[in-house]
Amino acid sequence: MADIIIKYGREKSLLHHHPWIFSGSVKQIIGSPKPGETVDVISTAGQFLAKAAYNPHSQITGRVWTWDQTEQVNPDLLEARFKQAIELRYKMGAMIQSNAMRLVHGESDGLPGLILDQYGDVLVVQFLTAGVEYWRDSIIDILQRLTNTHFLYERSDVDVRKLEGLPLSTSLLIGHDLNNPITITEHGIQIFVDIFEGHKTGFYLDQRENRLLARRISSGRKVLDCFSYTGGFAINSLVGKSLGITLVDSSGTALNYARKNIVKNNLSMNNITFVEQDVFKYLRTLRDKGEYFDMVILDPPKFAPTISQAERAARGYKDINLLALKCLNKDGYLMTFSCSGGVSEDLFQKIVAGAALDAGVDAVIIDRLHQAIDHPVALNFPEGAYLKGFLIQKLN
Repeated sequence: MADIIIKYGREKSLLHHHPWIFSGSVKQIIGSPKPGETVDVISTAGQFLAKAAYNPHSQITGRVWTWDQTEQVNPDLLEARFKQAIELRYKMGAMIQSNAMRLVHGESDGLPGLILDQYGDVLVVQFLTAGVEYWRDSIIDILQRLTNTHFLYERSDVDVRKLEGLPLSTSLLIGHDLNNPITITEHGIQIFVDIFEGHKTGFYLDQRENRLLARRISSGRKVLDCFSYTGGFAINSLVGKSLGITLVDSSGTALNYARKNIVKNNLSMNNITFVEQDVFKYLRTLRDKGEYFDMVILDPPKFAPTISQAERAARGYKDINLLALKCLNKDGYLMTFSCSGGVSEDLFQKIVAGAALDAGVDAVIIDRLHQAIDHPVALNFPEGAYLKGFLIQKLN
């Protein structure tokens, strides 16, 4: 087995069981490991620190499998991790109230870079790092045995694969003649999910509880749903008896799915407006026209995948929240989110506070919003808490 030698003084994070080893912390590579192979991680003083998947093409040179020197990284270990993660989700069933959920959440489930989502009887997997790519065949076999799934579809078509030096990949790994889109049920509503071309693995499972919150607070309110995608927030607002809703998204395909989802749930199309446009431009148009809403939902895509991009992202988040606050009536609600890993919750709060100040608005945070419970966060991996949001009420 090859070794990674860590620079003197850089072993602190590993001693605290953080699972990432950045290239700047590496003093020396002993041996000639291939991307994805397991290496021992050793301190300059010769102390064993961990066993990790090695990747020379990534800024994250190592992703830790285990801190136990006696534990072997093999299919048996992977199967035990998968089994634990999947059993945990099924025990949450009463709280999730959906036949769609995240079964494996990467590092927080001890499987760095592996995402597994369930949509009814279809599983969708993402191999996002060299380590899980190395064990691809074993993982497919394990999932077939543990879940007895008839369909396993791969959606390894995201930019992080490029950062790992891996090609993009999509294919049906198990089964044949998979019908797409598929229909899921969430808190009593039905939603079409396009697992072939949809965002992420097809749907934003991480917003499940926040969509339910939108249902609870939308009664009697005129709602603006920005970055509406296929209408998850909008449908919940309609079920919650909102007065009307405007859905804004730059994708006509997503808005067509939103229409189908509204019809699927036997909801009236009265007082519903679909706007295919850039959200920033549309919010400026609303501001210039002086049009106001009682509730605005901002669920934008990732502006800052890494900390290095946080400054640029901060400007985007500030602009969009400032515009949203200007379009909000007195006592209105703003549900605003960031899924950018490079933007912490504290920074996001400062950004929104700055937007309120520049907008001349007094507002309070009523609730702090996070990812759904099937997206757990390991205590030693705070980066797993990528989704952060606020429910804000405008006071003037």
